[in-house]
Amino acid sequence: MSQHSSAPRSYPPAERLDLVDELHGHRVPDPYRWLEDAADTRTQEWSAAQDALVAPLLSELPGREAVAGRIGTLLQSGSVSAPFWRNGRAFFTRRLPGQEHSVLHVRDAGGDERALIDVATLDPSGLTTLDYWVPSLEGDKLAYLLSSGGDEESQLHVVDVATGALLDGPIDRARNSPIAWLPGGQELFYVRRLAPGEVPAGEELFHRRVWRHRLGADPATDELMHGEGLDKTNYYGVRLSADGRWLVVDATPGTAPKESVWIADLAGDGKLRQIVDEVDSAYCTAWVERDGRLYLLTTLDAPRWRLCVADPTEPGRQHWRELIAEDPGSVLETARWLDGTLAVLRSRHAVSEIHLHDPSDGSHLTQIPLPGTGSVNGLSTVDSLTRTDQDTLWIGWTDFVTPPSVHRHVRSTGVTELLEAAPGAVEVPAVHTRQLAYTSADGTTVHMFVLSPSAEPDQPRPTLLGGYGGFSISYSPSYSASALAWVEAGGVYALASLRGGGEEGESWHQGGMRANKQNTFDDFHAAAEHLINQGWTTSPQLAIQGGSNGGLLMGAAITQRPELYRAVVCSAPLLDMIRYEEFLIGRIWKDEYGTAADPDELAWLLAYSPYHHVKPGVAYPAVLFTVFESDSRVDPCHARKMCAALQAATAGETATHPILFRRETDVGHSTRSISRTITLTADTLSFLANATGLTFGDNRSGA
Repeated sequence: MSQHSSAPRSYPPAERLDLVDELHGHRVPDPYRWLEDAADTRTQEWSAAQDALVAPLLSELPGREAVAGRIGTLLQSGSVSAPFWRNGRAFFTRRLPGQEHSVLHVRDAGGDERALIDVATLDPSGLTTLDYWVPSLEGDKLAYLLSSGGDEESQLHVVDVATGALLDGPIDRARNSPIAWLPGGQELFYVRRLAPGEVPAGEELFHRRVWRHRLGADPATDELMHGEGLDKTNYYGVRLSADGRWLVVDATPGTAPKESVWIADLAGDGKLRQIVDEVDSAYCTAWVERDGRLYLLTTLDAPRWRLCVADPTEPGRQHWRELIAEDPGSVLETARWLDGTLAVLRSRHAVSEIHLHDPSDGSHLTQIPLPGTGSVNGLSTVDSLTRTDQDTLWIGWTDFVTPPSVHRHVRSTGVTELLEAAPGAVEVPAVHTRQLAYTSADGTTVHMFVLSPSAEPDQPRPTLLGGYGGFSISYSPSYSASALAWVEAGGVYALASLRGGGEEGESWHQGGMRANKQNTFDDFHAAAEHLINQGWTTSPQLAIQGGSNGGLLMGAAITQRPELYRAVVCSAPLLDMIRYEEFLIGRIWKDEYGTAADPDELAWLLAYSPYHHVKPGVAYPAVLFTVFESDSRVDPCHARKMCAALQAATAGETATHPILFRRETDVGHSTRSISRTITLTADTLSFLANATGLTFGDNRSGA
């Protein structure tokens, strides 16, 4: 399948039904609805035929083995995380060269270090992942969540840190569970779904509750703390003050940008009292800090976030005092107690900053120096039981050319230094990184990172553009083997900070959700046009890639501006926006996108739903769908239906660009092993490179 070859002359047959729904006066065709059913024999035969079609085409792509080798080398860098402190012990993850997954380690006060949880030892197949972990306050026990096969159905376990002996678990139905230990290490709070037989059919993935659990006890006897009678889609957060007195619980209905918060005095009556209601339509993360005050990080009256404090005995909003006000140029992300000061993490156009503030009045003290233009992916200080290094801040750091590493800032000296680099020695290619500003269709200024072989556009080059633009998630600079391999081969890599994300705060998020979703797509199209107009690339050299909500973005790009893009990788996508709520956890996204049950919101969705905008006779770009059959978030049926529609619209002797479907059966939406990452990346990059004229291997492309 060379750059100039035609698409396959025929695709696996897919029956096109004359099925049309009547929704609020709209006729909505759905010719491939049968592909929604993974158990249907027709779907299984179609999927197997797609497998047979795509496998040889991808394996024979020019440069595929070269890019696989380069990606493998760049990922040999490994990674290391900032430590999490408990009573003199430091808990952290590290991935060495050759390891498939990161390993959780513990370092004792004397400096002795050992592996604590190694999923590769637990499951040599590489299919088990460590989803979450929290040590007890005393540092002698560890609660952690494991899942397997990509289903993210975590089970809760507890081990003795000194011996590794299993003390409790597995406790099932603990997906997305926070964990908060009580002092003494004999009890913890966690979140668990109700048993399938206790909820209506079709709602088994919802109905979470907060429970109090005693180690060794039957989970059926756990004390129900919260959640009864509340929204079935609620996700709960649980936090405890270090002395175990104050319990703070928050709840978010699905992915809605609003939170409710409750607080309980466990030394008093233990009753949870609500202090923030979701009708306030704001995020609010609350905790009781070691100075005894209730801290509230919120978007209430501050879309770029502000930090307030209150007495936990009088937590009502009328008693809040603003400690750190909203900054119009940055987003306040979190705060850590540091030796009588507050270390405050901000991001400015997706680039991290750390500032010190006085906790008494919130006044700014100083800005902590960081290594450059990058992202803080971990921020920690010692806990109240650790007596050493109380003026030290540990900073997890990464940027486009730096694998995850750890820096240390000592407040008494004002020095920030590298403490531990990623463990693998990797030669990173020379890359020029810059952040550009461009103008979207409605005049909004949007920012974009650009990595290239040259500081300025010297000639049009094959370019890979990515974006996300949803759920208030920010895409920040981080180490990317695929980006480095692409630029090293002579291409340009770009990442746009689209509306719908959180790069510029909650207003930025809401500017790209619900009725405003088209802004996300317009921002992306404008990014592509800017790259072309500034001489970085041309449409025949422009590839795009995105997954999940970013897969929806790819679907909109394909159907709205097919002439603008040459090749697309669309991964784990949402594409049928009329029926997305019918599948898996889709109904929790209605606050982000809208619902087809509402006439006005249906109109929003119909305006862009990619599956419903595929038209015959259009010259679509080359498309590779990548899906994961164990995905428990986005059903692979979205990609199946869209792929069948595109293949039908482009089949025949006049077709020029392939429409391909690549699937994996035993991985899911999130974490995967390194070897599987290498294989997937080699397939996607070589597909995009082949379409845009980029050459991997010894011959570097200059055009």
